[in-house]
Amino acid sequence: MHRYRTHTCGALRSDHIGATVRVSGWVHRRRDHGGLIFIDLRDHYGLTQCVVEPDSAAFAAIDRLRSEWVAAITGRVTARPGDTVNPDLPTGEVEVRIDSVEVLSEASELPVPVFGDQEYPEETRLKYRFLDLRREHLHKNIVLRSNVISSLRRRMIAEGFTEFQTPILTASSPEGARDFLVPSRLHPGKFYALPQAPQQFKQLIMVAGFDRYFQIAPCFRDEDARADRSPGEFYQLDIEMSFVTQEDVFAAVEPVLHGTFEEFANGRSVSPMPFARIPYAEAMLKYGSDKPDLRNPIVIADVTEEFNDATVEFKAFKTVIAHGGVVRAIPAPGAAPQPRSFFDKLNDWARSEMKAPGLGYIVFESDGGKVVGKGPIAKFIPEPIQQRMMQKAGVKAGDALFFSAGKADVAAKLAGAARLRIGNELGLKAHPYYDFHFCWVVDFPMYEWNEDEKKIDFSHNPFSMPNFEHDKFLQLNSSDDKTILGITAFQYDIVCNGTELSSGAIRNHRPDIMMKAFEIAGYPPETVEAKFGGMLNAFRYGAPPHGGTAPGVDRIVMLIAGEENLREVTMFPMNQRAEDLMMGAPSEVMMKQLRELHIRIVQPEAPKPS
Repeated sequence: MHRYRTHTCGALRSDHIGATVRVSGWVHRRRDHGGLIFIDLRDHYGLTQCVVEPDSAAFAAIDRLRSEWVAAITGRVTARPGDTVNPDLPTGEVEVRIDSVEVLSEASELPVPVFGDQEYPEETRLKYRFLDLRREHLHKNIVLRSNVISSLRRRMIAEGFTEFQTPILTASSPEGARDFLVPSRLHPGKFYALPQAPQQFKQLIMVAGFDRYFQIAPCFRDEDARADRSPGEFYQLDIEMSFVTQEDVFAAVEPVLHGTFEEFANGRSVSPMPFARIPYAEAMLKYGSDKPDLRNPIVIADVTEEFNDATVEFKAFKTVIAHGGVVRAIPAPGAAPQPRSFFDKLNDWARSEMKAPGLGYIVFESDGGKVVGKGPIAKFIPEPIQQRMMQKAGVKAGDALFFSAGKADVAAKLAGAARLRIGNELGLKAHPYYDFHFCWVVDFPMYEWNEDEKKIDFSHNPFSMPNFEHDKFLQLNSSDDKTILGITAFQYDIVCNGTELSSGAIRNHRPDIMMKAFEIAGYPPETVEAKFGGMLNAFRYGAPPHGGTAPGVDRIVMLIAGEENLREVTMFPMNQRAEDLMMGAPSEVMMKQLRELHIRIVQPEAPKPS
């Protein structure tokens, strides 16, 4: 018999009855029942119930066992009595009658009990993550993560992609997020950087003549934590392709994502391919967000023209419009019967959480066969204008309209947040409804106006190919503001359930167009050469048209697992302050190490007393 086990704790079934087996694992739970002691023994694969009787030679040893002790139990497999069969457990038809036990390891008093579903403070869970990972829910999430990555890799290879690894120690990037720097011992005063993403390397792989690249890539960014963003590091499915259009990228990526989500959906529905393509401007208007949650059926409408009508007397919105603002209408289907408190709470939410003046609203009710608008601002809006608003927003008697006003981006932000909140409050679902609803957001603006610096600036990724005739683009000058601000880029985001999984683009592979793109944003040639010379130099030796994207692995798993925080699908996450409480990182290092790296620590000055 094997030293530790003949079977795992998840393997025993009714066809093993009568066999003598040995199982090893952790004591998950101990129960005393009228002299009988039941031990639920747990390992990575599952749980087996073991039982010992008072007259057994192993009784005294079993009686010593406590939670999370590690033991090897030998005994005979028997059928559980009919009323004790557990249909929810794969091993629930059998149990092991204990003949002998060997304690392999004892456990101290547990700071985080493994059995049960109690909630514990995050700091405690992270400090004792090795215990937290033993808990069933989190353990399943981490196994799910591994299986999802295997599925992604398998599907990418089936799509004709080849996996390559890119460097971890590289040069600091002048754009994007804050780098993690690594000092060089051999080159005093110089630093490597951990890659924020393999962006430049994967483009260079295309220049080098490889065609379809992918990698499950680690990325490092010195950013603050959020629920959907881990501090320090994360993983992405990094993809790049040569000789492709935007639609070619979509056609390659959609089967991978759709197939992976479908594989682990467990009965949940996935929106069919091809995924919807939503222009950025349309997304901001209709959903108030460039990452729309399409499970919500509410579509925002623009009613600036209606509020600007000479017959409307609501001066607050007229003033906003006069200063270049807009008014958005957010439908609330079926909200008319709601109590006044429903509307007041939304108003309070807009003021307190969104820092907005409030949410004006009109409730539409049927009165003798006629639809009448009621509410605080209805009296300022003539009936014909209300009818136009209803038609634009697609509402009817029994519905309500909420309003958001301000500069276009401010109005969109409030309208988008209100859309989600109203949808949740009213329990609204899109028809047809998909548990995982994907879309592509396309046609992002290439440039935007920087009000602080009074200049044109890049809106998003400066390395995207402009969606503009190349010869005409090269002829643009700084006086063509209106034309420039109307240029879109071949840039796109893949979104699922309101979560951005990744950004991507068809790359700007022509040095002349790249130099012009930066010139328009106010970068002189010498600056561009100094910051991006490596990439530009490669492009000067023949670069294919290429593009790609990089869906976040952590976010994919988070969505599939139904979690709201990335820490629930990450094995060893940091806390909100980017600290590893288990390993004690970041930590101080020895003076000898600093001397080898030619580094001196300069502590920040203490704040002066006020």
